[in-house]
Amino acid sequence: MKLALLVTAFLSATLFAAEEKQEETTQVNAANEVAVIKTSEGDMVVQFWTDAAPNTIENFKKLARSGFYNGTIFHRIVKGFMIQGGDPNSKDPNKENRYGQGGPGYKIKAEFNAHPHERGVISMARESDPDSAGSQFFICLAPERRLDGQYTTFGKLIKGDDVLGKIGDMPVSMANGERSKPTKRIVIEKIDIVPADSVK
Repeated sequence: MKLALLVTAFLSATLFAAEEKQEETTQVNAANEVAVIKTSEGDMVVQFWTDAAPNTIENFKKLARSGFYNGTIFHRIVKGFMIQGGDPNSKDPNKENRYGQGGPGYKIKAEFNAHPHERGVISMARESDPDSAGSQFFICLAPERRLDGQYTTFGKLIKGDDVLGKIGDMPVSMANGERSKPTKRIVIEKIDIVPADSVK
C-alpha cells in the first residue's frame, strides 16, 4: 500500500514538474517570438518589447495568426514621419473613402511606456481616446518624441530597414487634407509570428 502511494506521489510530482517545464517553455518561446511583416515591397521583422506592452503584443499576435492583416495595405504614408497600416477596410479598393476607419470590432487599453518613438519603432494608431486602438499600427520613419507617452510603442524593426525606407519613399497624393495617400497599393501579404532564432 505504502509503495503504491509512493509511486502515485512520484508520478504526480513528475507530471507536475513536466507541466511546469512545458508552461515555462511556452512563456520563453512567446517572449522570443518576432513578427515577419511580408509586404509587396519586401519583408520587415519586428522584435517585440514584451516588458512594455504585453496586452498590445498579444492582440497584435492574435490578429496576425488569424490572418486578419492578410491583404491589408499601408494606406497612409507621411514623408519623414511614418507609414500606417492594419485597417481591414483597405483590403477593398472600393472602400477607399473609409481607409483609416476600420478595426477588429473592439478597442484595447493603452499601454504607454518608456520606449521612445524612433525610426523603425512600431506603435498603435488610435483615435482621440487613448484607449481606442484596435488593429491599426504605424512604423516610424524618423524620431517622433512628441508621440512619446501618447501612443503605445510595442517593438522595433530588427530587419528590413531598407524596406521601410522604400515604402516611406513611395509617391503620395493628397487625401483628407494631407499628402499621404500612396499612388500604388503597398500590400501586407501576411504577418507571420515565428521564433526569433528562425529568422536569419
